[in-house]
Amino acid sequence: MKIGNIKYGVTALLVGLSMVSCDDFLDRPTEDSPTVANYYKTDAQCIAGVNYLYNSPWYDFQRGFFKVGEVLSGNYYWGSSPYLTFTVNSTDEDLRNMSYSLWAVNGHASTVYNNIKNSSGPSDAVKAQTMGECLLWKAMAYFYLVRTFGEVPIIHDLGATIESGTYNDQYKVERADVYDYILMTLEEAERLLPETCSEGRLDKYCARGLMAKVYLTKAGLSGSLNRDDLQKAKDYAEMVIKDSGRQLMGNYADIFRLANNNCPENMIAWRWTADGENWTRQNTLQSDLAMVGFDEFGDCWGGYNGPSIDLQEAFGVKPTDNPSQRSDKDDRRKATMMMAGDVYEYFWQDKGGFDYLKFIYNINPEGYTGADPYGKGGPGELQSPTGANEVKHLYGNANDHLKATGVAALNMASSLCTPILRLADVYLVFVEAQVLLDGGTTTNPDALEIFGQVRARSVKSYWTDPLSTLTFDDVWKERRLELACEGDRWYDFVRLSYYNVDRAISEIRAQKRNPWWGLGDIYEAYAKSGNWSVDASKCMYDTETAAPNVTASSFTIPFPQEDLVFNSHLSEPAIHVDVRATFSY
Repeated sequence: MKIGNIKYGVTALLVGLSMVSCDDFLDRPTEDSPTVANYYKTDAQCIAGVNYLYNSPWYDFQRGFFKVGEVLSGNYYWGSSPYLTFTVNSTDEDLRNMSYSLWAVNGHASTVYNNIKNSSGPSDAVKAQTMGECLLWKAMAYFYLVRTFGEVPIIHDLGATIESGTYNDQYKVERADVYDYILMTLEEAERLLPETCSEGRLDKYCARGLMAKVYLTKAGLSGSLNRDDLQKAKDYAEMVIKDSGRQLMGNYADIFRLANNNCPENMIAWRWTADGENWTRQNTLQSDLAMVGFDEFGDCWGGYNGPSIDLQEAFGVKPTDNPSQRSDKDDRRKATMMMAGDVYEYFWQDKGGFDYLKFIYNINPEGYTGADPYGKGGPGELQSPTGANEVKHLYGNANDHLKATGVAALNMASSLCTPILRLADVYLVFVEAQVLLDGGTTTNPDALEIFGQVRARSVKSYWTDPLSTLTFDDVWKERRLELACEGDRWYDFVRLSYYNVDRAISEIRAQKRNPWWGLGDIYEAYAKSGNWSVDASKCMYDTETAAPNVTASSFTIPFPQEDLVFNSHLSEPAIHVDVRATFSY
């Protein structure tokens, strides 16, 4: 860890005082220039001291979150990105920002935890709640760190580490010990957190849901599946499913809309705010993922990338499908990727909805009466090399943001939350654990029912012909479709690589990660005349670009160069640490 970044955690108090109450989750407090000596004296101050952990320290992780989770995994085409070609090295800027962000989360969470633990004045209930929130965010940071970089140091108490002068003298710890540390941290978070809290905040079931996912991931770490870990993954997931009171939202697309930021399905999420008060508190993903002209701020440049051909085919569609004849059996496809013929009622509501192709080619839809051209500022040509563009992580235009939140969006700034653990994910953790416990195939009625609830929400015909047996392949694909473009798919491959690296390698090598040539002429003709005609001699998938050279070592990403320079121990073998004997809360 770079010295400047690990020391950054010491400033946690002052950065964190930008929000105040449990009911008004992202409101600013009235206190002016507080210090540790005069802060954390009341319940409201403890809440305020924790609130920023839901956003600011995570800010620089946003781009790495998507590139690692989706581009590296083959779900998303991103030009000549090294994440697409498996050529990421230690000098990559997004990798560096991702690493620094995760260590900043760890440092901030530790500092705020200690400040609150040592405070007097707040109620025991609020002290416990806010300390639990700190620990859950700390565990989440380590969960990303170990799945991304493999063996990493454990910085248990940032203040003590800085005081001892050993912040650049930390040894990597074996992965099994890091997972044990994550679970120990989550166990304490679970003990401290309340059964329920206001919408958007963390509670015991958020900790249990994350514990289920950690146990499922850890289960294969030794190279073979550990039944005790699988059983614990199933048990913790079952607690969430049966006891939390949460339910899946009825309409899949609604999960990702601004008006539903705090819906119960979004169990753990980055809670952004576009108030302009602090640059690092806002969601900027629309800028990276949306087409030029999608909003009024001139801050969108993501049109030249898009969901991969491989992901499209997983949904059962192709970019050359005639939109008037395309059979969309899964509602998640349209809620994940824009394709020819798609119209979205929840984007550009003041213009009657967003028509994908008419926007691209600056064509007024039938009945549009606005003073300006409907597609004013649109790209004028198809940018996406895959014939599709992103839907998730987009909020729309300024009117859409204001209508949903009462707060205006800003340049590169929205309040749209970023889910990083959804209830549906926990459902599928339960099912996968059961399938693996039963040897790769199950007829367990609970697993069938829970799987069916996830699938039937988006595939309305499912219950007319439900599965009577579930295989690992069923759950593996369902996770991909359910969580596509949510920053999670690469970590599924990491989990798989622990105990079946050959399958993980072969699947990635077989993906269609390349562009599809000649789509622009087809789309433009359809947009302007309604004519759909595909000349296969001019419109084809790129089969010439070779598949990436994926090996067993590909499932661990290198440390940033700066980290290696400042801490030479990161280049040395990891050490074993008896976590529970060494650390305590």
